[in-house]
Amino acid sequence: MQINWIGLYTMFRREVQRTLRVVIQTLVAPVISAALYLFIFGTVIGSKIQDFAGVPYISFVFPGVLMLSIINASFASASSALYFMRFTKGIEEVLIAPFSYLEMLVGFVGSAVTRSLMVSGLILLTGVLFGAVSLVNPLAFVFYIAAIAAIFAMLGIIVALWAESFEQLQVLNTFLITPLTYLGGVFYSITFLPDLAATITRFNPFFYFADGVRSSMIGYSEANSTLGFFIITGLVVFLAIVVTQLFKRGWKIRS
Repeated sequence: MQINWIGLYTMFRREVQRTLRVVIQTLVAPVISAALYLFIFGTVIGSKIQDFAGVPYISFVFPGVLMLSIINASFASASSALYFMRFTKGIEEVLIAPFSYLEMLVGFVGSAVTRSLMVSGLILLTGVLFGAVSLVNPLAFVFYIAAIAAIFAMLGIIVALWAESFEQLQVLNTFLITPLTYLGGVFYSITFLPDLAATITRFNPFFYFADGVRSSMIGYSEANSTLGFFIITGLVVFLAIVVTQLFKRGWKIRS
């Protein structure tokens, strides 16, 4: 099968240009939020907490802050891009272009991952200024960042296909993603929790997202790394199949 490289490049370039047109919203705002998290949880609160897992508390918190920013960036990028294309009928141009359904998936997800990488790069620089960044396994770090961004980009695509209003675009983020994120060990260790709460947390996939990024950065893991790898990989594959099938059926994108 011949790959439509020009079409994919066009989708990637479009997303980068869209990101840079509203740079305050897409790049500056996440960095400011991350800096506030690091200042409050890492510097203010962290100064009252002894080193944890052999690293300063701010270094323990930073991977979770980075993951939170990546989740928001990838979800917002994919959901808003596809929803506006539906709203303006721009999706019809993609449908008549020589794209396979898999290429459509790669285009939308890859564009969202690109924005997430831009955000993560700026937040890493911010973390360096706070002295919060360490990286013990760069390959694992890249894998977790890209996989998490892809997962939430595909969730963003599903929501964008389902949504019939701008308000509905935020339903999943408000009522599911945000609560599960904060209950997934982003700002704390599950060793701080009662046994029952710690056990419940282990059923939260967000716990494995945060733990994967944290283990690749500071070398400390509270989850079963093998289980976490299969959960993350399985979600990528499962969501890729779901989104591809939705594109193939033309759900909400074909009259």
